[in-house]
Amino acid sequence: MDTLPKSQLLRFVEQAMHLAHRAVAPYSSKFSKRRYTLHQHIVLLCLKVRKNTTYRTLLDELIEMPRIRKAINLDELPAPSTLCKAFNRLDMAVWRVLLNLSITLLPTNGIVGIDASGFDRSHASKHYTKRTKLTIHQLKVTLLVDTKANAIIDVHVTTTRRHDSQIAPSLIERNTGDIAVLLGDKGYDDQKVRAVAHEENVRPLIKHREFSSLHEAWNARIDAELYGQRSQNETVNSRIKRKYGAFVRSRHWWNQFREIAIVCLTHNLDRSL
Repeated sequence: MDTLPKSQLLRFVEQAMHLAHRAVAPYSSKFSKRRYTLHQHIVLLCLKVRKNTTYRTLLDELIEMPRIRKAINLDELPAPSTLCKAFNRLDMAVWRVLLNLSITLLPTNGIVGIDASGFDRSHASKHYTKRTKLTIHQLKVTLLVDTKANAIIDVHVTTTRRHDSQIAPSLIERNTGDIAVLLGDKGYDDQKVRAVAHEENVRPLIKHREFSSLHEAWNARIDAELYGQRSQNETVNSRIKRKYGAFVRSRHWWNQFREIAIVCLTHNLDRSL
């Protein structure tokens, strides 16, 4: 079996395991039972997102994946509840560290697009939600995407309808080293966004809302070829929804945020292969 070439799934698992070793210690505390490591939990959670499946189905499939189990040193399979508890225990900060590390695996060029998209907070049927009188809200997910590698540099998630111009400044300040040019649509046309970008030595290539002929002239001077690369954001948004699902399964907002972060990490790992 070892003579067979490595599948993309096996390479994905090995890459995720490598990042996990760089990001966290093997165990959460000295009182840990040491039955499973945090590295194994991180890889299995990423694998669940990549396969777009449930904990129970993933563990059932792992029975027939000896090479995958060997790659993560998994001698016995955990219970579905063990993975669920591990997901609840791993903070958002851990997933952000892993996301930052995953960017180093890809050839970025500093030309970054910013755009927002919606993710459903449940995938219950319309018939069920109508009968129970439930209101399904969406998460607003804003992605910073490098246009060369289609890598997700950072993500911002909110349950509110905050305007794009209120979200952009914090993303710029948090990722100044990875952004040289910021591409945005008219939703990000705000003096504060431009001011923060200039302070951080980032060139904002954002179209102006046309309230006068002067705004029309400014938009006409924008480099159309460079600005056209902003479409990579729509490509990434479409890809992660088609491949990993357009909804989150968790009930609590903090776990929903973590789900989106794992999706972004999984996307970067897939791109690196």
